[in-house]
Amino acid sequence: MFRAKLSVVPALMLGAAALLAACSSTSDDKTATWSPNKIYAEAKDEMDSGSYDKAIPLFEKLEGRAAGTPMAQQAQLEKAYAQYKGGDQAQALATLDRFVKLHPASPAIDYALYLKGIVNFNDNLGMFAFLSRQDLSERDQKASKESFDAFKELVTRFPDSRYTPDARARMTYIVNSLAQYEVHVARYYYQRGAYVAAINRAQNALTDYQDVPALEEALFILVRSYDALGMTQLRDDAQRVMEKTYPKSEYLTRGFKSAQDPWWKVW
Repeated sequence: MFRAKLSVVPALMLGAAALLAACSSTSDDKTATWSPNKIYAEAKDEMDSGSYDKAIPLFEKLEGRAAGTPMAQQAQLEKAYAQYKGGDQAQALATLDRFVKLHPASPAIDYALYLKGIVNFNDNLGMFAFLSRQDLSERDQKASKESFDAFKELVTRFPDSRYTPDARARMTYIVNSLAQYEVHVARYYYQRGAYVAAINRAQNALTDYQDVPALEEALFILVRSYDALGMTQLRDDAQRVMEKTYPKSEYLTRGFKSAQDPWWKVW
């Protein structure tokens, strides 16, 4: 009998502790009595002030509180933007993918696709890329291709979207970047004496892309690489094509150009 009473006491204590914890948890949640509109307003204020780490959990609260409503969809998109601005590209993309999957008929799908493209587009530059003068063509191109795919889906599905003109412009830049990437690698190989590898990468650019600025240097790398290998016939053929296509090319008179400022450098 005595033992039975002992077993009840801990159980009562555990129950009281759980109750206290629940009360504490409720009292710690300052949003417990807030309306969805108030949560949204507070989250926007935090985001507008740059406190993305504080805005994100508020948007998550709103998603649950307003589930099944347009406001919940808006909260999800706002959360993705806050994650992106806070430097968490992976979470931003995951949130956007979830949004597209859960709300395929949402009127905000065009914005979701646009933001997905922007997240990958800006991720290419890197936070400190300006210190090393890197541009998009000198970085891994996986994000570039994913950015292009998101923008392409946007302009294909929503040609009249307000975001489509900017998406088209960014697609053009990405294509130029992908071609320049091939040329960047070709130049790297050429400068290290790996002429066959340089030829292969330059030919990739010429085969896969059309009417992009990088092709001028691709042809020049072909001319120089063939010359270095003593392949005079191929060198002369490549030079004829280059002279016909780019009759005023500075590569023919000055060689490789010095490093240029990245497209985003404005000072």
